[in-house]
Amino acid sequence: MKRSGLITKKIGMTRLFDDNGVARGVTVLSVGDCTVIGNRTVEKHGYVAVQLGFHEAKDKHMAKPQLCAAKKAGVKAYRKVVEFRVSEDCLIPVGTALSAGHFVVGQMIDARGTSKGKGFQGAMKRHNFSGLEATHGVLKAHRSLGGTGQRTEPGRVFKGKKMAGQMGNEVVTVQNLKVFGINEEDNLVYVEGSVPGANGTFVLITDAVKKEQEYLPAPTNMPQSESEVSQPVTDEPAAEEVVQEGQGE
Repeated sequence: MKRSGLITKKIGMTRLFDDNGVARGVTVLSVGDCTVIGNRTVEKHGYVAVQLGFHEAKDKHMAKPQLCAAKKAGVKAYRKVVEFRVSEDCLIPVGTALSAGHFVVGQMIDARGTSKGKGFQGAMKRHNFSGLEATHGVLKAHRSLGGTGQRTEPGRVFKGKKMAGQMGNEVVTVQNLKVFGINEEDNLVYVEGSVPGANGTFVLITDAVKKEQEYLPAPTNMPQSESEVSQPVTDEPAAEEVVQEGQGE
């Protein structure tokens, strides 16, 4: 069973106390208006996935291709759209609004987001180099990384060499974070520990891929089943009940 993840917005960090009174640093993630806007099937697309939208946007703020795709699918336009690969038994009906109850307190999750950009940094800060010596002939190059090239053969710097450059602003996945708590009233998920990204950025959370976890709501925590939603509620008795009452008389 492979369930869908959620698109969340990072609110910030705070601390909460567990049952033993120990303070835990947690990251607050808002589920907001995360909604299912499409499904991908093997017959039509060649793979199985659930397409989610987050943060409803105005039409004038959307690019024309995304706006046309949303109107063709018969859904609203969203600022953030992400697909999650799922198993066939975990497809969710289009239009279903997901909530923080999609996850369970105590389960392990993986969080993926874009880390904070730190600009152009030297090798000591970027790669934790020790730098050159403070004496013994070193002149105004104490924080340099040292030699990088080769001799005549091969006569070049290999790709992937750790050097100064852009630091941060890359997609980072932190695995095996614990769900500390769920606030279904405000639609918030409390994750123990830090999550990549600045406050206000999008964070994708999914079930931990390296942990086998049971008793998770599949495909999601729905307040009503599909049968209850499809069948209207009426005060009239069912046909079988009417027949049984007639036979009793």
